[in-house]
Amino acid sequence: MKQGMLNGLKILVTRPLPQAKKLALLIEQEGGEAVIFPTLAIKALSNSNAIISQLEKLSGYDWLIFISANAVNFAQQANKGKTSCFKPVKIAAIGKATAKALENIGLAVDLTPDTGFNSEALLLMPELQSIEGQKVLIVRGQGGRETLAKTLEQRGATVHYLEVYKRSQPKTNDDTVIINLLKQKKLNAITITSGDALNNLMSLLAGRIIAPLILGVPLIVISTRIKEIAVEIGFKHVLVSASPADIAIIKTVTTVCNGEDCGGKSN
Repeated sequence: MKQGMLNGLKILVTRPLPQAKKLALLIEQEGGEAVIFPTLAIKALSNSNAIISQLEKLSGYDWLIFISANAVNFAQQANKGKTSCFKPVKIAAIGKATAKALENIGLAVDLTPDTGFNSEALLLMPELQSIEGQKVLIVRGQGGRETLAKTLEQRGATVHYLEVYKRSQPKTNDDTVIINLLKQKKLNAITITSGDALNNLMSLLAGRIIAPLILGVPLIVISTRIKEIAVEIGFKHVLVSASPADIAIIKTVTTVCNGEDCGGKSN
């Protein structure tokens, strides 16, 4: 077996490519074996002209809120790499990873939660309490939660969306490895970073005789909301990492896999 905290254990990584590669590397550095099985694909929307047109009107907004690092990267990509249009507007990031993505393209972040990494954490910030009469543009993927927009509207703000990417279930995904690991009870843990990724994983296994086996494998998620989805599906052992950061996820994985509840550990 490989040496390290994970000592050769097999961990399923469901992040979209290429995000999966960083987490996989951390798993391998801890002596584990990363099984990359993307259950979510993220692609740019094809309406770049419409996105550029909306970005040209940013001066009319008080706040620009980025929901994710993907929102940052795809917005910049759609705008042909230009960032000058973002600078006159106050910028908020939903979490530290999103803030880092903004800083990486040279944009200053005016607001990000000190703790937490979701809409609820951002809405607790004092700067967004008295926002009546202000205009807010939320940059996000297609669809998604409405909590942020609805709450800001209740506080008197005018809110618009700028959708720059879409999520989908991968059309091709070789599930032979994961099926064999489940049959042999040698899959030790699963990492999930979104509700869509979890639902897609279950959809990919739907109707398979081995589908119930996955419910006994420890599941590491990044929010209590995803944990609630997992528990409702029937997962028996769900843990929430301290943050969505890969380093936090790997810390939770190593904690689980050095305890008694690690899937397949006795086989």
